[in-house]
Amino acid sequence: MRLGAFLLTLALLWLPVAIPIYWLGSNPNLVTILTMGLLFGEFLLLTPWWGKRVYHQPRLLQSYGLVGTRKNLIDLGKGLTIGLLMTLGLFALQGLLGWLEFQTPSLKVLRVIGEGLLSALGIGFAEELVFRGWLLEELQRDYTPRVSLWTSAMIFALLHFTKPLPEMIRMLPAFPGLLLLGLTLVWAKWSTRGRLGLAIGLHAGLVWGYYIINVGQLVQYSGQVSPWITGVDGNPVAGGMGLFFMGVLAVWMRKQC
Repeated sequence: MRLGAFLLTLALLWLPVAIPIYWLGSNPNLVTILTMGLLFGEFLLLTPWWGKRVYHQPRLLQSYGLVGTRKNLIDLGKGLTIGLLMTLGLFALQGLLGWLEFQTPSLKVLRVIGEGLLSALGIGFAEELVFRGWLLEELQRDYTPRVSLWTSAMIFALLHFTKPLPEMIRMLPAFPGLLLLGLTLVWAKWSTRGRLGLAIGLHAGLVWGYYIINVGQLVQYSGQVSPWITGVDGNPVAGGMGLFFMGVLAVWMRKQC
């Protein structure tokens, strides 16, 4: 009931502004950026008010693990490095196995690296604050850590499939990897006594590495093995190798708790 009340309040604040943007906007990408940015901004404003009104807790964002401490900043850098190296290592191994070929980077790759870092940090910050911050904290108020862990990870994975049905079916192989990622990021938070820095860094590092490879057009798949191994549509999360690497990261994070 609390989750529903919060989401309903957020929707009532968001929809009156978002609907005109959808109606008047002609560029789908710009519309998505504006409406999702607006939604997250309202989430940041609503959360402190919610904490005071519902929990009599004025610093609710800090209780989610969003704290401006040196340890949290170190965690962020550590996670960013691990996530980036894991992603690049995955593609490097596939290159050694002959499953893909690396292309000569153009000069624009430097711009791609910078843009990718900013985008990845934004995505990591927003999704971790929502899923490993707000959602996980709300679940833990009523359920055991195990139930909260699996429920938050399941919701995280399912919400990545809010797409047209044909697209959902096509990308179904990515679901196990997304579920495993959701579990890993919860363990990352728990391993640092509830701070979000490591989870944000890991998430951002994984996104950053894939952004550099994909947008920078740095690889060409050879077709020697099935996309079920390398990743459907070139998405490593939707393939056996990506799932293996994610499993290694998950086991490591679980042991840190």
